[in-house]
Amino acid sequence: MVHPGPEYSVSDVYRGWCRGLRDIGVEVAEYNLHDRLNFFARAHLRNEDGEFTKALKDDEAIHLAAAGLKQACYDYWPNLVVVVSGFFIHSLLAEIMRNRGHKVVMVMTESPYEDERQLEQADGVDAVVLNDPTNIDQFLAANPNTIYLPHCYDPDLHYPGVSDFKADCVFVGTGFPSRVEFMQQVDWTGIDLGLAGNWRHVPDDLAHHVVHDLEDCMPGERTPDLYRGALTSFNLYRTEAQRDDLSEGWAMGPREVELAATGCWFARQSRPEGDDLFPMLPIFDTPDELGDQIRWALNNPDKRQQAADDARAAVADRTFDVNAKRLLSLLGV
Repeated sequence: MVHPGPEYSVSDVYRGWCRGLRDIGVEVAEYNLHDRLNFFARAHLRNEDGEFTKALKDDEAIHLAAAGLKQACYDYWPNLVVVVSGFFIHSLLAEIMRNRGHKVVMVMTESPYEDERQLEQADGVDAVVLNDPTNIDQFLAANPNTIYLPHCYDPDLHYPGVSDFKADCVFVGTGFPSRVEFMQQVDWTGIDLGLAGNWRHVPDDLAHHVVHDLEDCMPGERTPDLYRGALTSFNLYRTEAQRDDLSEGWAMGPREVELAATGCWFARQSRPEGDDLFPMLPIFDTPDELGDQIRWALNNPDKRQQAADDARAAVADRTFDVNAKRLLSLLGV
């Protein structure tokens, strides 16, 4: 298993796949690309003036961090190499692994937003896993072993329970400009809002809601604890994409599945998959609607809890071990 590098929601996907494969009896070795990226990107050397400067340019740090994967394959000689996201895995590296007899799978987590980039990687691997099937026909043309597998939750992390964290509403994610602009228009009066994730450089009116140091990105393992401690939440899709026509998706995001699994009520934006799975949860289009829906939920605890329970039941089978079995079946291993 190859870590994606960033410690955002994609790292949660990575950890889920590791656990799901282990749960069905697969021996899993992990390649810590994130640690290697941090090391090479932060390495400094003393120059002739006695000052410490960065030892490597960014592209050099990325190359060295990923290059160790060849050694890892030589050490373990795996049947299967599963790369999550593939942000830093060059096509030549995938080609080398395949030429040595290792099957390479790319779990592409950025559909549909970055499908243009992801399509460039599709024909260089043995199989592609998509988190959204909006453009699956294009991927199938590039790689017939393309499959859509829905976002999952980890039963060992995502479950109802008590928490030391308390808030009326919480949102975990990245502070993309489109999200910031939307949230600034919501009337949060009387609502104790908590924000977590990656919120560097956000305006002061939102920054004071962040529940951790602004320079940090909250570890994914703590996300379920925030969901357990919040009375409500909401899912807000980003509109940033490689092209304007790549911002509209069909599938739900990972946070919706995780919210449902932890038993946290949430309002959501409409997407076809979510509309089918979560008819018990309200849909918002405008900032005013979101504020009104959160206030309704806070004022109607019994109805809020019933909807949350129904949403949890709806995702009961969306676990990583199920996806792992489907992937191995596709590959015939």
